[in-house]
Parts: sequence; C-alpha cells; structure tokens
Amino acid sequence: METGVRTPLVEMFRRGTVDVDIRMFAARGMLAPRGHEQLALLVLLTGDESADVAAAAEATLAGIPAEALGAFLARGDVPAELKAFFAARGVTLPADVVAADDGPLVDVAPPVDPSASDEDEGSALQRIAAMNVAQRLTLATKGSREERAILIRDPNKIVAAAVLSSPKMTEMEVESVARMANVSEDVLRIISTNRAWMKNYQVALALTKNPKTPIAVSMNLLVRLSERDLKQISTDRNVPDVLRMTARKKLVADKKDACRDCTETSCRIRVPEVDQAGAVRPDVDLGRTAGDLLQDVEADHRA
Repeated sequence: METGVRTPLVEMFRRGTVDVDIRMFAARGMLAPRGHEQLALLVLLTGDESADVAAAAEATLAGIPAEALGAFLARGDVPAELKAFFAARGVTLPADVVAADDGPLVDVAPPVDPSASDEDEGSALQRIAAMNVAQRLTLATKGSREERAILIRDPNKIVAAAVLSSPKMTEMEVESVARMANVSEDVLRIISTNRAWMKNYQVALALTKNPKTPIAVSMNLLVRLSERDLKQISTDRNVPDVLRMTARKKLVADKKDACRDCTETSCRIRVPEVDQAGAVRPDVDLGRTAGDLLQDVEADHRA
C-alpha cells in the first residue's frame, strides 16, 4: 500500500523485515514517532499479512478523533496518498481547521520514568541493555537526550531509526550524532537523506569529516564546504584517502578558476596541476601540504 512517506523507519516496515511482535506494537499505536510516520505505518499495517496486526491497525485508526485526524491531514506536507486514503474512507477536512503539529496522533505506550534521566551513563547503559526491543523503541521516541545518545548506537537498525524519527530529536542532537564515529553507516546515511537537517551547514560538515560516513555521501558533500573546511579535510589523516585527495584537487581547481577570471595583467601566479590521484605534478614539491601550496598561490597573486 502506497503512503507517500519515504523514511527509513517506514521503509523497514514496507520491506517486511520487521518481526510480527514489533508490527503489532506499532499497529496498537505504541510506537510514537513523528505524526506523518505514525500515520503512514498504521495505513501500511492495515494491509499486513497478519490478520491480527491488520485488525489492530484498523482499530487504532478508528480510535483517532476525527478532529485531530482532520487537523493533521490539513498540514501542507501530508502526502497526497495519505489524504486520498482517508478521503476514500469518508474523512473530510473542515474549511476552518487549524493544521496540527507533527507530533504522534496516538500514544498508548507506558510513560518513560523521568527519574531515569538523573542516573549516570553506566547505569543507563545497564538499564537499557536489559530492555527488549519494544521497550527500547518506546524509549527511542520518548526518552531523554542522554538515552537517545545511547540508543542511536543500538545494533538493532529499527531502534536507531526510531531515535532519528523521535519528535524530540533536535538539530543539535543530529549534529552530535553526525560526528560520532561509533554509530553505524546506516544512521549517517539516514541523516544525509533528510533535507531539513542537511540545510544545516554544521551537520553537512560533521558528516563529511566523519570517517564512518559512506564515501559516496561525503564526496557529494564536498561541494558545499567552505575553502577553510576543505583545507582542513585535505590534510586530515582520519578521513579516507580518496576524500582527502579529492578535497585537495578541488582546492587547486577552485583557485585555478579564480585566477582564470582574474583581470590583473600583472598577476604572475602559476597554478600547480594535480593528476587523477590528487597528487601535485612533478615540478612541484610533493612533500608540501595542500594548505602550504595554496598559501603560496595566494602570495604569488598578491605580489
């Protein structure tokens, strides 16, 4: 069934890789991610191969107050597929309805213990390790920032995806996760596909500098970086060699383009070339860094 919502959490359910107990957990409204994801999951689960799961999803949808559902569907970012699904069921949008926020429409999961946020990381790790998947999913969407920082490293992909789908997740947290070298590549890839998060320059920079980021993602992000950050990456031994070399090539190419447009007839700049591997041509000192090289280029231009 098509919902028009394309998020990693929804796609895991769509592909049929989620265990039936977790599908039932979501069908009952106990998984509380952002509203558009929760509604897409419930719609998707109405067609589940398990009759019990499908019936639970139908019951949960029927229990959503018509006013709340209408207010959510009035949002401009709700996919046409979701609106068509409910329109076919007779749900109409009042003309004077005020659009709702993107919080979950249903939340019947047990509340999270607020006192747990006061414990140290070691105690939190032990407590979370003793939880089953359903309990970790609840905590992923409703827990504290510290608990999300632990759960984002969970080996179960659906738990990590639920953290990123939490309505409580902030851009500051996303930036912090993008810097982590101990999260899975899938987590970093999910961040890179979120347009809202990728508008934040610091998130894009953190992903590019993270050695765990899939190389195809970090390479595509190079074009967004400032010259200063490119210089840092061009000498950073923690990033993959191909990324470092590409950053170096881009710096030299950008400098060459700038000088090609230069109107100063007295400019004596000689821009070094680089080969396909990112190495400076043989008549230039190979032991020098890209940063040193560009400093000399700028000095020659000013002379």
